[in-house]
Amino acid sequence: MNYSIRGQHIDVTDALHDYVDKKLSRLEKYFDAPPTSDGFVTLNAIRGLHTVEVTIPLTGFMLRAEDKSDDMYASIDAVVDKLERQIRKHKTKVNRKFRQEGSLKTLFVEEAVEGNVLVDDNYDDSLIDEDLEVVRTKRFTFKPMDVEEAILQMNMVGHEFFVFSNVDTREVNVVYKRNDGKYGLIEQT
Repeated sequence: MNYSIRGQHIDVTDALHDYVDKKLSRLEKYFDAPPTSDGFVTLNAIRGLHTVEVTIPLTGFMLRAEDKSDDMYASIDAVVDKLERQIRKHKTKVNRKFRQEGSLKTLFVEEAVEGNVLVDDNYDDSLIDEDLEVVRTKRFTFKPMDVEEAILQMNMVGHEFFVFSNVDTREVNVVYKRNDGKYGLIEQT
């Protein structure tokens, strides 16, 4: 697998580049065939805090891990450990689902789901702040999945919420992590 390694506020030396390649090559043993997509590694150093972020887009899901510490090499080790845990957790989930349902085709459905935008007629235009600016836009194709799979995906990417197409209702839903450590589900009405 190829990785695009870039540094923010740090020069990526050959030694650092080789270390990242060596550590991330441990992940290849988890795949039957090496993934064809390129992974992204960002190394960042600000005020003595070394951050490593790795994103690996795969078919049907995304692996993502981030770690911060006082040592860049320790952060790289921790990120690889997190990615290994995510892969093992996902493989266990896929294997369990495969045994229960008998087919992987039911796990990854390739249909696009169209959604509607809600407009609030009671919205007050005077609440708009001139400083509000969209600085990044992301577009995704929603693959239908159940709530449990959406929670797993949310935990894998390390976010507090995850938008997905519910395989049971064919509606766009949101799962989110609550402050008490449990999960919530937002459904359309």
